[in-house]
Amino acid sequence: MNSMAPIAVFAYRRPEHLRRTLASLMACDGFAAAPLFLFADGARGATDADGVAAARAVAREMIGDAAKYHLSPTNRGLSNSIIAGVATVLERHDRIIVIEDDMELSRGFLSYMNAALARYAGESAVMQVSGHMFDVPAFMGRDRALFLPLTTSWGWATWRRAWATFDTAAPGWQDLRGNPGLRRRFNIDGAYDYASMLERQMSGVGDSWAIRWHWSVFRAGGVSLFPPVSMVRNTGMDGSGTHGRGLLRRLRSIPSALHPGPLQLPATVAVEAADFAAVRQAIWRHNAGTVGMVADRLRRLRFELKRGRRGDS
Repeated sequence: MNSMAPIAVFAYRRPEHLRRTLASLMACDGFAAAPLFLFADGARGATDADGVAAARAVAREMIGDAAKYHLSPTNRGLSNSIIAGVATVLERHDRIIVIEDDMELSRGFLSYMNAALARYAGESAVMQVSGHMFDVPAFMGRDRALFLPLTTSWGWATWRRAWATFDTAAPGWQDLRGNPGLRRRFNIDGAYDYASMLERQMSGVGDSWAIRWHWSVFRAGGVSLFPPVSMVRNTGMDGSGTHGRGLLRRLRSIPSALHPGPLQLPATVAVEAADFAAVRQAIWRHNAGTVGMVADRLRRLRFELKRGRRGDS
């Protein structure tokens, strides 16, 4: 078996973002030895068709026959594209690294991902390896990875055994409405309103696979491995993307320099209280603190009022 995990790149209609993503991926140590899959969603309409064609042309130009191409003739949407694409790769491989078309990667990204995928393959509690980390000043200069009870969607990896727990129906999500303790834990001790995101998703508002994956990992009591300093930067928050907004939020804040690797991997699978507290504080700060919390509550109230008028359960 190839020791390098397969890489799935998901693209849509941003050729120049994809070009930068592929350039950083191809500069990663170990790239040439990794199986590569390129998933490209189809256009939603005539206005997207040129961008979709241009993105596919960039992929062909840069990686040629080195990838297996899955080019959708129709628009499946972000969630359906990623869910189906990950499942396709995991039908034949036991692990996967997932990258969207607006990621800039550290040169050591693939080495870290593959080392962690090998090290924790048999640890059922470890369900994701994340390449992204929130901006935690206390972690600067640190070279040891850490475990956290949450997931991220910016450059990540998982195993077939973990993805098998993913249920798009998010069973039990209604429990968040009547269980304040459960809701607070899911919200990273109140740092960010993930619960409302899941409620909106399950009520037909939004198109997020990531919040349902977060719920699946949470329900299973799983953890994710994180670098102390991000090895991924999201370059898509420039108005070019379909998803990702919020004037108050700075969750995309990344230090100017990505961590180059290598990283030490924890010998035991455990969330250290001090690490969790530091990350929770960073998420709270990036979410605009008390102002963000109030904004989240007002947004949830508006959503509840609309749902009540519709008579939703």
